[in-house]
Amino acid sequence: MAADARDQVTDEPGTRAPEAAATARPSAAAGGPGTPGLAALTPRPPDAHEPACAAAPVPVPLPEAGGPRDAVTRLHAHGCWFPSSSADGTEAAFICDRGGVPQLWAGPVDGAEVRLLDSSPDPVKEVAWSPDGRWIAYTTAPGGGEHTRVLCVRPDGTGRRILAGADPGSSAYLGCWTHDGSAVAVTATTHTHPERVGHASTDLDPVGARLTPDWADRDGRATLLGGARYDSGRRTAPAPVDLRAPEAPAVRPGGGLSAYLIDPDGLASPVLLATETQAATLRVCDLSRDGTLALLRRGPRGRREAVVRRMADSATTCTVPVADGDPWIGRFSPDGLTLWLRSDADREYAALFALALDADGEMRERAVVAAREDQELELLAMAHDGRTAVLVWNAQGAGELELVETSPAHHAPDSVGPARPVSLPHEVVTRVVAAGPGRMLLALSGSQRRPGVWWAHEGVSLLRTPWSSRDKDAVLPGRPPVRPVPLRLAARDGLPLSGWYYRAPGRAPGEPAPCVIHLHGGPEEQERPVFNPLYHELLGRGLDVFAPDVRGSSGHGRSFVDADLGTGRFAALDDVADCTAHAVTAGPADPTRLAVMGRSYGGYLTFASLVRHPDLFRTGVAVCGMSDLLTFFAGTEPWIAESAVHKYGHPEHDRALLHSLSPMSRVDALRVPLLAVHGEHDTNVPPGESEQFVRAARDRGILAELLTLRDEGHDFLRADSRRLFRRSAADWLERHLGA
Repeated sequence: MAADARDQVTDEPGTRAPEAAATARPSAAAGGPGTPGLAALTPRPPDAHEPACAAAPVPVPLPEAGGPRDAVTRLHAHGCWFPSSSADGTEAAFICDRGGVPQLWAGPVDGAEVRLLDSSPDPVKEVAWSPDGRWIAYTTAPGGGEHTRVLCVRPDGTGRRILAGADPGSSAYLGCWTHDGSAVAVTATTHTHPERVGHASTDLDPVGARLTPDWADRDGRATLLGGARYDSGRRTAPAPVDLRAPEAPAVRPGGGLSAYLIDPDGLASPVLLATETQAATLRVCDLSRDGTLALLRRGPRGRREAVVRRMADSATTCTVPVADGDPWIGRFSPDGLTLWLRSDADREYAALFALALDADGEMRERAVVAAREDQELELLAMAHDGRTAVLVWNAQGAGELELVETSPAHHAPDSVGPARPVSLPHEVVTRVVAAGPGRMLLALSGSQRRPGVWWAHEGVSLLRTPWSSRDKDAVLPGRPPVRPVPLRLAARDGLPLSGWYYRAPGRAPGEPAPCVIHLHGGPEEQERPVFNPLYHELLGRGLDVFAPDVRGSSGHGRSFVDADLGTGRFAALDDVADCTAHAVTAGPADPTRLAVMGRSYGGYLTFASLVRHPDLFRTGVAVCGMSDLLTFFAGTEPWIAESAVHKYGHPEHDRALLHSLSPMSRVDALRVPLLAVHGEHDTNVPPGESEQFVRAARDRGILAELLTLRDEGHDFLRADSRRLFRRSAADWLERHLGA
């Protein structure tokens, strides 16, 4: 397999990073047999002929910022999510917004006393407790923006420090810990943002902004750009990615990613694992226990790959396509001879794969060991001893969890024990992690509650952690959450579509009601039956909500995800109209009082629906949406541009297509009032996307308003901002729909 694998991760794994002082770790940190310390992963220094790389991140000490439970004013209802367990499973570190912003907390899984580990206002996004229990690593978003940094803190709140992302314009995110806890993997990127070059407006570029000249001679694999209509005959074996194909040239200059192993104590210098230039993503998902192999996840949306990297000689031993979604794609067995992967290679739905590896990390055999018909594997976790796999399946939007015993015999990778289902108290599992011997921690969401954390012993029963909100505290007393009902329909070309309909309380059966068609982001996200405070606000104003999955959404198979590629996006825009018509006939939504609303890609669909179906809706609310795909590519982060080209098309070679798909190209058709909402620090979809559409609407005499949320990025993370957004959007919709 090694001869056929593309070695696209090109710098020198296992080498010391430049500009870092080499200091030996104490022997206690070096790890015991089978668990090499950080120094053991540095077999040779780089020579003069090896390519240079950027300076490695250097830990930066910070003042302590912890506090007791009462250090913040508790919200009436809070959420807890993204748990990570201590080594013995008795405590958990987790993210909680009880203080109005997602912060890092820790506490016992069976006790109510929790402690705040970082009281800074920067929202926390990821958490990972070290296997030796000495450190908790976490990712924050300074100012609520898109650039993140990785920090560490001791479980008692002392020793807080930045590991990566401290430099202005840089960004970093977490990978896995080494199994002995001596180092944590971190991916770092340097922000290089080319300036736009102005030129005279043309028919293909109405806004008068052009990409930098670097684009002109670049190519991209924007494949599947056909206009074929949906084929009712299911494609059960998607075309495999040609792993021997040459690497596609970059879409945007800049945006290199480097993965390091960093010692949080600062005693050993960082180890460079891999570097990619013009990269979409690069995450270290696991390291073998003997330190000889690394599992990386790389590639753009729709083209993710698992890469097994041999540390000693920098060789890529195998590369396998993997599914989008959760980035934690797999784990090595304790002996390093089996790799368990969540993959949809040559499949319609993701399943559990077992890869048999030889002593050099080469793949000998690949087999599907757990799969379901018409359901995808969306989460995979392994017990600490590697003998049990925790599988979470997506069953029409709801989660189903089961445990399987993995075979200890590396020569039989297609052997797992019978599945043991675990009953769940709520509909959706968002994260599952091992929590000591025989235990696991789960983050759950549901239609009747806010996110919380549960723990289980031996998979017998799930117990809510005392610091997670109770179900009855999800909302203020008097108006319980609405449980949605599923709706299914067929698009005009025959493609099956579905969604969730929320009926405003107090209306008689069959009574027509104003309805908001809400479109999720991605487009590879999926609408799930979980409590949404925005929907709760709209329902309280007498507005029904229909939240569909148009083509391009996840959860319905690879063919459905790929159905919006290229010119297929025109059909996705028709899906919005088809879903709206179904809401009228089956909802029942009032055809004279309809609105469209969405965030991110859903914001793009909102802009586009208002100009492509100008007589269908009375108003729209576009949140962080793209209004012109060409200016989006020019303004977004380089790594986001690299990832988006497969989904939307290349900004030079598919320029005419992107122009035609852009709402700004048809803004003259806009007929109804519009509210746009954007975070001021959004560098995923820059605020200019909303600004230019609002400005164009006003120039044409259309009522249009822009709400800019301070200290927010692409995701609105602060309670005050979310509340302002919900109420402003509900006020606008209520006023224009006459609820």
